[in-house]
Amino acid sequence: MKEKNWKASTLAIGTVIGAAVGALSAYILIQRAEADKSKPKLTAGEGVQVGLSVLGLLRLISGIGSD
Repeated sequence: MKEKNWKASTLAIGTVIGAAVGALSAYILIQRAEADKSKPKLTAGEGVQVGLSVLGLLRLISGIGSD
């Protein structure tokens, strides 16, 4: 039973952290757009950069503790 408990806790914490980071990212994007007095937009190049950064972060996280 303990095995399910730590899995559920890890999943819940990861979900909350992911949602918080996503909300903060959207807030920063909105603030930048308001400062420029324009609508928020993400170019294709920026989208690729964000995607690759997320993949790099996931790779880093998956390598934690696997020595």
